[in-house]
Amino acid sequence: MIDFDGADGVDLRSDTLTRPTPAMYGRMVSAKLGDDGLDHDPTAYELEEAAATILRKESALFVPSCTMANLLAILVQVQRSEQILLEASAHMITTERGAATLTGAFFLGLPGDDGALDLDRLDDALRPAASPLRTALVAVETTHNAAGGLVPSLSHMAAVASMAQKAGIPVHCDGARLFNAAIHLGVAPAVVAEPLDTISICLSKGLSAPVGAVLVGSARVIDSARRLRKMIGGTQRQVGIMAAAGLEALTTMVPRLAEDHARARELADGITALGSPLTAQTPQTNIVQVDVSRTGRDAESWVADLDAAGLRVRPLGTSRLRLVTHRHVEPADIPRALIAFQRCLDGVA
Repeated sequence: MIDFDGADGVDLRSDTLTRPTPAMYGRMVSAKLGDDGLDHDPTAYELEEAAATILRKESALFVPSCTMANLLAILVQVQRSEQILLEASAHMITTERGAATLTGAFFLGLPGDDGALDLDRLDDALRPAASPLRTALVAVETTHNAAGGLVPSLSHMAAVASMAQKAGIPVHCDGARLFNAAIHLGVAPAVVAEPLDTISICLSKGLSAPVGAVLVGSARVIDSARRLRKMIGGTQRQVGIMAAAGLEALTTMVPRLAEDHARARELADGITALGSPLTAQTPQTNIVQVDVSRTGRDAESWVADLDAAGLRVRPLGTSRLRLVTHRHVEPADIPRALIAFQRCLDGVA
């Protein structure tokens, strides 16, 4: 049995595995607390102000998860029987489309390339006669999970926002890993957020907070979202304990994401160097996708074999694997992961 909490296993299933830093625990112990459902929690308020400042928006709201942040963005900006346009493999449509049940909104997935919306198809869909449904929101995603952590260009995001603005429609960004996108692009996070009306950001992935996300946008939208958060069970009382860790994550952990990107690139290059029949996508951020379709074994078989060899990964469909680097992946773990792949190729796992 591999001990993945010890020295003999490497866990690349997700950056959600990250644990709080000692500094986060210190902030949690000393956090000022209040009742966030009554007169607000002061530490949660500090986190919200920091998020709004970093992304240069008017206001922000701390919530338990990015799924709730995306849900609230819909509830505030979309009425029942209205339509949301988004790229067909976006996380909001492949994983969170239960939101349609709660909101009464319709999701229309449009073709895209590497996670970026096809602008011609978006233009067609935005025309008033294109659908009997009124389009009320356009949603984008960065980094794009299903596309392997790829980052739509700033010019693409600006073009989407311009097209939506001309139609009088707001743009929401599922920005769970927006800070990874900013690191890849070499710009401040606010530059990525600038053309967007609302943005969700996750604190519990590469930033290492134990829980939580933030929805950022205009004061009007966030005021409505705060009221709706209570209606869907998101009031968290003395939530400053968790907000303190999120505040530390938001204000200190972003620069180190570059380390995760470098290790992902090293991992992908190493897998490619092993040669056929494995093919690794060149990552832009911290997600590596590996095509195993030519190995004679499906993804689930590879997951089991790699697990036995000391490496934990996740399947992505039947023919791909998903590997994610994060703070707990040490430099020495990349060669160990490559050895596990080699052993499985040799059939000795």
